[in-house]
Amino acid sequence: MDQTAYLSLTDLIARYGYLAVFVGTVLEGETVLILAGFAAAQGLLCLPWVMAVAFAGGWLGDQSFFFLGRWRGAWLMARFPRLAPLARKVYALINRWHAWLIVIIRFLYGLRIAGPLAIGMSGLAPWRFMAFNLIGAAIWAPLVAGTGYVFGQALELVFPEIRRYEERALLGVIGGLVLWVVGRQLWRMWRKSRGRA
Repeated sequence: MDQTAYLSLTDLIARYGYLAVFVGTVLEGETVLILAGFAAAQGLLCLPWVMAVAFAGGWLGDQSFFFLGRWRGAWLMARFPRLAPLARKVYALINRWHAWLIVIIRFLYGLRIAGPLAIGMSGLAPWRFMAFNLIGAAIWAPLVAGTGYVFGQALELVFPEIRRYEERALLGVIGGLVLWVVGRQLWRMWRKSRGRA
């Protein structure tokens, strides 16, 4: 096999990292963004660029889901009934605290997609959502990316030789985050099944 055709994990991150951050933050975001912050701490990505790309992706994703909610919200709720309880939570909060809700919705687990969809269905003025969504994305992107960056810096302090093993360290962080996300999903499913029982 031609050695020049082989790309290591660090090469892939350096080459496609910003694209992965953008796509990941349009859809969900936290896991990809924490990993990107960690990669920035290892010198593979530039932290300000990670934050800027995450801001753009996070804002665009929520705007898209908001307009999708305005356009096809009722159809989506009928097609995906699991969204209905989440939408009811958002409806209960939106009339009273819509500005705060828009800013913090991306921090609320399980409401990242359902939240903007439900807000779009609520009849809130698009310019109002857009303005508060900008504020929310401007807080969220540096906070989450910064968390990954600080974790990477702390790991380097504890293990000074980590740069020599950055491939393994990145795989370890990716594995840990995947386990955490899967564990969180399994925990939620277990609690739901107990609730039904």
